[in-house]
Amino acid sequence: MLNSKLCQLLQIKYPILQGGMAWVATAELAAAVSNAGGLGLIGAGHMPPDALKIEIKKAKALTDKPFGVNIMLMSPFVKEVMQVVVDERVAVVTTGAGNPGEYIPALKEVGTKIIPVVASVALAKRLERVGIDAIIAEGMESGGHVGEVTTMALVPQVADAVSVPVIAAGGIGDARGVVAALALGAQGVQIGTLFAASVECTAHPNYKAAIIKAKERSTVVSGAITGHPVRVIANKLTREFAEMEKQGATVEELDRLGAGKLRAAIREGDVEYGSVMVGQVAGLINSIRTVDEIMQDIVQNVPKVITGLTQNM
Repeated sequence: MLNSKLCQLLQIKYPILQGGMAWVATAELAAAVSNAGGLGLIGAGHMPPDALKIEIKKAKALTDKPFGVNIMLMSPFVKEVMQVVVDERVAVVTTGAGNPGEYIPALKEVGTKIIPVVASVALAKRLERVGIDAIIAEGMESGGHVGEVTTMALVPQVADAVSVPVIAAGGIGDARGVVAALALGAQGVQIGTLFAASVECTAHPNYKAAIIKAKERSTVVSGAITGHPVRVIANKLTREFAEMEKQGATVEELDRLGAGKLRAAIREGDVEYGSVMVGQVAGLINSIRTVDEIMQDIVQNVPKVITGLTQNM
């Protein structure tokens, strides 16, 4: 783990990235993960450029280690936030929901590494051709926006299809998940829900409590009809969403129902009518710990897991 190509590429101690979760992945969380030896990410979501600049400067004040920004290419501010990242010379950019090709020359000019999130082999191969530095292969177990392929099936196929480092995401919540990801051909992992349930995460206590309470079947994939399905904890909002879908609601009506619900859950603590985006791995999480405790638990147990495998053969 300590000498992987991914660590050398990103100048980090451990090949562990924190997911760029909108409203959850603030400067505080990103800095804590970077200080603990991983790569923290600020989730830009639909942030306007001024707000992102404030978060980046805050992260720089909290850590002298590399950190990154996750940018949703569907954001109405995508061009402006990309310019902020270039101006601030952020070490890493991860992207979702699109092709970052047009932004790559400017990012590379300032030394920023570009790592898109993909849910299919075809997209991974297409993005490798435009010059990205690594790929995050994210399975449908993850929280938030999801594809249709599981981590177990997706990661080895992406690893076989591309030559850049592959980072596994979706369903990873302890050292066993990390070892499994490495066995599948990944050179590192991205972890979201586990870090969301940390002391340093600034999300509302109700949101964290919902993670702790969740079991392996507590989440559902909602909103497939909109073209942007998301994995969330089942609640009154998901039931209303499903009922509206059944009654033939339009995409526009469903979009209106979902508007602002992620912020309601994470910032206001509304876990009944808010969008509580977490992954299936929530069933493994039973306590709120510091980021450093989470990181050290993973790192110290990876060798034990590997030793256990050889002893059981």
